Amino acid sequence: MIRLVFAFLICASGVWAEARVDPDRSAVRDGWWSLRVELGLSAIVPYRVFTLDDPRRLVIDFEGLDWAGVEAGQLLEPGRASNLRFGSLGPGWSRLIVDLTEPLAVTQAGMFTSDGGADLTVLMERVSEAEFAAKAGPPLDLAMDDFVDVAPFVPADDDGRFVVVLDPGHGGIDPGADRDGVREAHIMLDLAREVAAALADASHVRVVLTRDGDHFVPLNARMTIARAAGADLFISLHADALEEDEAQGGSVYTLAEDGGDAAARRLVERHERGDLLAGVDLSGAEDRVANVLMDMARAQTGPQGQRFARLLAEQMRDRGVRLNARALRAGGFAVLGAADFPSVLVEAGFLSNAGDRAALATVEGRAPLVAAIAAAVGNWAVR
Repeated sequence: MIRLVFAFLICASGVWAEARVDPDRSAVRDGWWSLRVELGLSAIVPYRVFTLDDPRRLVIDFEGLDWAGVEAGQLLEPGRASNLRFGSLGPGWSRLIVDLTEPLAVTQAGMFTSDGGADLTVLMERVSEAEFAAKAGPPLDLAMDDFVDVAPFVPADDDGRFVVVLDPGHGGIDPGADRDGVREAHIMLDLAREVAAALADASHVRVVLTRDGDHFVPLNARMTIARAAGADLFISLHADALEEDEAQGGSVYTLAEDGGDAAARRLVERHERGDLLAGVDLSGAEDRVANVLMDMARAQTGPQGQRFARLLAEQMRDRGVRLNARALRAGGFAVLGAADFPSVLVEAGFLSNAGDRAALATVEGRAPLVAAIAAAVGNWAVR
């Protein structure tokens, strides 16, 4: 008989010393018609386990668990698990995601004390596709935003200042592009902070960041933050990456109702995959996007976003920022779908290109782009 020992452990106090993962006592490997996840920890921590479908994956959330010094390759023996990743999900929380190659259900899960501290074992066994789909989904009491570092935003009194929301892409468990140690999530956060600092002396502008740390923020939460802040303008910051290094230079995107060209659709899929990987429910997203597009057709924010994109591209060109051959583009990005404020997405360059990567990796290299964004915002705010 299939037996579920317990699927999650919650500590009433919620206060735990941070535990560490011991890779020498940890593995994700096949058993007899099963998959075993074994983690050696320095102490017991609260955790919870669930599965998600499309794609199939096992998700384990932990409170107070430090993954520093652990690499996925140390833990994974490919088979019924094809890949795994882990990272910060919010203050005090982290998440382990195991990609599954076949439908498997959790049959046992338990964490027990041991001589090394604590051992977590999760056993999964083969089930039908229909049974997997029926069991998949986060626990009913789990609101995904509970594990996202998005503090409730209390907007300041309306002081008449122009509000620009800077949205550093990716973060936490969703690092974005990564080439030669240069990680998109990190450098976009640096870029956002530098633009905010450059605008600090602009008394008519107030800057809000959708995240100010290396943590995951779902796409819908980014838009919620912008609305709560009373955004007058929304700028999402990203850096692209391709398998080859021929593509180079920055671009500014506005929303395309038809999804844009093939390159734009590939970019959308890569940038928005983070919500899927982190377990955020995207069901019904097409209906929401369709409604937003209809709203935009009735509003002025679409044309306003296009005008700001042209202004920003001009400022980038004037300050010597290397631009792509097509500096103005359009794509179906969810973060560009708001009807209540103009928005653009800046692709700062290609991390797959050595020249772009070198420029984006340093404060000095980013300085022309910082100056261009700050100038464009300052000019737009007083138009």
